[in-house]
Amino acid sequence: MAIVDKALDGCTALVTGGSRGIGRAISIALAGRGAKVVINYRSREDAARETAELVEKAGGSAVISCFDVGDTQAAMEGVSAAAKDHGLHILVNNAGIAINGLLMRVKPEDWEQVLRVNLGGVFACSKASVRYILKAKEQGRIINLSSVVGENGNAGQTSYAAAKAGILGLTKSMAREFAGRGVTVNAVTPGFIETDMTDEHLPEAQRADLIESIPLKRIGSPSDVADIVSFLAGPEASYITGQVLRVNGGLLM
Repeated sequence: MAIVDKALDGCTALVTGGSRGIGRAISIALAGRGAKVVINYRSREDAARETAELVEKAGGSAVISCFDVGDTQAAMEGVSAAAKDHGLHILVNNAGIAINGLLMRVKPEDWEQVLRVNLGGVFACSKASVRYILKAKEQGRIINLSSVVGENGNAGQTSYAAAKAGILGLTKSMAREFAGRGVTVNAVTPGFIETDMTDEHLPEAQRADLIESIPLKRIGSPSDVADIVSFLAGPEASYITGQVLRVNGGLLM
């Protein structure tokens, strides 16, 4: 159940990949707690504007910001510009891609692209946000979206698993670096969630078998993840840092 209060009133949250799927749900959940949300997108301005409308209906305010997290310079400039214009208390590193294939068939350029977006994007956006979020002190939050695949591995997803596993190490290191200023850094590892990415990479023939393997017998919804991110962003999570919160229906325990 989503938290609805004004605990994040006066805070600005930047959500990368915020225009669709899990990012959209996170943006709406943070708005429900009173946050101003900067919705990052790469190419779908129409989707970003639609999310902005939903954010405002949820009680928050929204702006959209176009930059590619996979371009280090563009990402750092985009985060800095958003922070200068709107302030920055909460960074949610959500943007990601998947290019699947068995290791023997993975193209080096695809490997590099997945690492550049999924892991390099978290590095670039976090680095650019640090001086602003440290000023927020106890309100400062960085929340990184990893994956159950980053913990458990998955055949045919070597690049994706490597990038998502890297996020966990990055999260724990940042948590240690920033804890002295009261800023928390945590990771969330979703299992299989109903998104465009899941639909693209999960053939219907495999869906029933997957559901059978999940103890809770369902694929998750974006709001299942968004509610956890919203919790981590709030004051009730002020003593939680360097942790990995699993949202996977029991798929990995």
